[in-house]
Amino acid sequence: MRTTDIETLIEQLREALIHDDWKYAVDLVEALRPPDQAELFSELSETLQDELLERLNPEDSADIMEELDDEDAAELAQRMDSGDLARILNKMEPDEAADLLGDIPTSQVNQALLDIEDATEILPLLEYPDDSAGGLMTSADVILHQDLTAQEGLAHLRTVAPDAETVYYLFVVDDDVRLVGVVSLRELVLAPSDELIQNVMDHDAITVLADADQEEAARLMARYDLLALPVIDAKHHLLGIITHDDLVDVLEVEATEDIYRLGGVTQDQPVDTGIGTTLRSRVPWLVLNLGTAMISAFVLSLFSNTIAQFAILAVFFPIVAGVSGSAGTQTLTVTVRGLALGLVEMRDGLSTLAREIVIGLSNGIVIGVIVALVALVWQSNPILGLVVGAATFLNLICAGVAGVLVPLGMTFLRIDPALASPVLVTTITDTLGYFFYLGFATLTLIYLL
Repeated sequence: MRTTDIETLIEQLREALIHDDWKYAVDLVEALRPPDQAELFSELSETLQDELLERLNPEDSADIMEELDDEDAAELAQRMDSGDLARILNKMEPDEAADLLGDIPTSQVNQALLDIEDATEILPLLEYPDDSAGGLMTSADVILHQDLTAQEGLAHLRTVAPDAETVYYLFVVDDDVRLVGVVSLRELVLAPSDELIQNVMDHDAITVLADADQEEAARLMARYDLLALPVIDAKHHLLGIITHDDLVDVLEVEATEDIYRLGGVTQDQPVDTGIGTTLRSRVPWLVLNLGTAMISAFVLSLFSNTIAQFAILAVFFPIVAGVSGSAGTQTLTVTVRGLALGLVEMRDGLSTLAREIVIGLSNGIVIGVIVALVALVWQSNPILGLVVGAATFLNLICAGVAGVLVPLGMTFLRIDPALASPVLVTTITDTLGYFFYLGFATLTLIYLL
């Protein structure tokens, strides 16, 4: 739905609420798709949200709770009594209900579980962290036993399918509910009616352990183009499945997290985050950046006499450090993203490093020559052009090396490379850039003057 449409609906909804026309307000919300319902709902004050939610049917209330941001949904749930909360939880998908319960106080969770009609599908999901495969999974609605015939499997499917969210694959288990295979609906339909499912299923099902990180599950689903991924425990018992819509959410969350961390922000911060919270998150990294910048300042101080004797050197500081910093950021971004997607492993360190050294050499030759020519034409000083070009050449090589070794080193030390690497790579390129540039200038100062 377009932004203008949402804004119009918001005005219509507010107008209806001002005049206590609850029927029109409810009809307006219930006519929308869940994402639009949640967007419209989030624009209301807390008081109006609470009153409107009481009048919506449980299905629409559940849709709204599922679409709201986790923090907003938790705040809304905490304002509800246990009976109203249970009424909505009954209509939510088990994984969404478990995520919500994991964000509210334990006392409220315990009471809500007592009021829910059937908590058996939700309870197992509460055992796992939200960012794990187990926390992401939902119940497997359709499970077939390996000793069933194709005809019996279809009959079972007809019985349970109306309550199933998805029927992409049919997972097959043994007597102990251990996953033994997977069969597609097409294979089941085309199989002879008396053929055992174990004879037509794929015995090599792709799985993920419940305690695995959600990003690992997302990588598996993306790599093998899966619409659903079975989640198992250490003994291969089938615990649930992760569906493709969960995959989209995970990829968005992980990509957003990496972007924020590359920017030196430790958590997802919407533009309306409180100033105090934002400052607590950003100031420590700015202080760290200040500390590393002092290293560059110290290097500059070592060559103060050189700068004083040939002040024009200062003109080229931004070029030497800036171009190399951009190259380091390029390499860093590729390396960090490769680590996040599993495309770069620690064992790939030498090959990745060699590749970036070659790229750094190539970049250094091209950019170094261009910078040298610019300095020559601008200042009519061939020695200065040589100094600037040589410093840029060496620093571009170092930028490529730092862009690989820093994130790999952070990974080896079990530190998030997306969070720690940008500050370090920037410090390295700035410091070495100044050192090479002013070092060459000091060695050739007699020819520069």
